[in-house]
This record gives sequence, C-alpha cells and structure tokens, in this order.
Amino acid sequence: MDKFAANLSMLYTEYDFLARFQAAAEDGFKGVEYLFPYAWPASELAARLRDAGLSQVLFNAPPGREDAGERGIACLPGRDAEFRDAIGRALEYAEALACPRVHVMAGIAPREADPRQLRDTYVRNLAWAAEAAASAGRDVLIEPINTRDIPGYYLNRQADAHAIAGEIGAPNLKVQMDLYHCQIVEGDLEMRIRQYIPTGRVGHIQIAGVPDRHEPDAGEVNYPHLFRVLDALQYEGWIGCEYRPAGATRAGLGWLRAARSDRQGA
Repeated sequence: MDKFAANLSMLYTEYDFLARFQAAAEDGFKGVEYLFPYAWPASELAARLRDAGLSQVLFNAPPGREDAGERGIACLPGRDAEFRDAIGRALEYAEALACPRVHVMAGIAPREADPRQLRDTYVRNLAWAAEAAASAGRDVLIEPINTRDIPGYYLNRQADAHAIAGEIGAPNLKVQMDLYHCQIVEGDLEMRIRQYIPTGRVGHIQIAGVPDRHEPDAGEVNYPHLFRVLDALQYEGWIGCEYRPAGATRAGLGWLRAARSDRQGA
C-alpha cells in the first residue's frame, strides 16, 4: 500500500499553506502531516482535508515558547501545568482532524539541569500525556532528533526512546522513527529498522536525504533498499516525507514515482 504522507510544513512551500492540501492530493498523496496546526482554525483544516480527500496522519503538540526557540517542554521541570494545557489543545485538534497520533517534543535540555530531574520530568509528563491521549483514542509519539539540527535536544537515540516507552508501558506511547535523524546520530539504518519495527513500538516513520535534508534520492541513504526492508517486515504505518525540496516540490518527486513503481512491481 502507498502510505507516503506529504509534510506540508516543508513540501509545496511555493503555495500558501492552505493550498498545499490540494497540491499534495494532485500528486497522489493520500495523507499529510505538518509541524503545527494552531495558526488555523481546526474547522478550516478539516475542510481542506475533506475537500482534497486526505487523511491527517500526524502533527506536533504545541512546542512551548516558539519566540524563545523552545522545541517542546516535556522534559523541562516546573512546566507541568503548561505541558498539560498543550496536550489538551493538541487533542482537541486531533479530534477535529481525525488525526490518530500526536508528536510530543521533548525539549532542549538546559545546560545546568540535573539529568535525573530531566528524565523524571520527561517520564512523568509522557505517562500523563499517554493516559490523556488513550482516553481520546490517540497515540503519543516521541522522536529522537539529532543535535546538529536542534542543538541540545533532549532525546537523540532510538534505544533511549524505546527504553522510555517500555518503562512507561502505555500501549499508545510509540516512537517516531525519523531515518534522517537516525542516520546522522547512529547510522546502520537497516539494522535499526530490523531491530525496532518488530517491537510494534514504531508508530510512524519519516524520511529525508542526508546530509542536506533534500529529496530522499539525494545523499548517502539508499531509500529504495530501505523501503524494501520495511515491506519485508510488513510495516503498515505511514512514511512521512519531511524534507526540504531542492527546487519546486513537484519537480523533485521522481523518487516517489520510482518507489510506487517498485512497490507495484514487487
């Protein structure tokens, strides 16, 4: 099944945001994701999804103070009330958009913070978020992110994300496996995929070329091979296309046509 989702925060930026839904549908995407929906009424976004025949597959919970460069607050001590308000808002949008999963960003770890306090805070907040999301029928995702793109980001490695998810033990707390970030931090992508997909804890995958975060057919990662590995492992989730096109989005979709052709021929 073709389950590539267009990331509308990065793709189709030659269009106004609300016009990107139809553009993605015209190129054959069935699902979309983006970073944050909160600048637009949920009803407007739902209408765009409906009119284009698209599924909303993922978005991020509010990241904290964007003007201060915050990238999530889940690990930050003393922000619990704000975190819970943010999760509540995210779940309201998830309900309106029929979105089954929400990515909760960990945050940038303060240099002076006690690592044990950061981890305790992170685990406590995630456990609360998973319980709240379960009541709403949603999954919570956590994503290891490389510190080249976001210096100081708290969660960087797949093993740490899976350890935290296992410790909390909530069936709706899953890992967002971004292969771009994973390649930069850890490499050995096929073995990581073979290790973690069978656990059932990988709730979403994202892709981009490495090192420049352009199209997946640009750079050092052999994505056609990895797609075949995912198919062999019977991964049935979405693959988010979270990359910055080197030029116009549509002109760079040759990799997608090739992937569809390869899967149809398999």
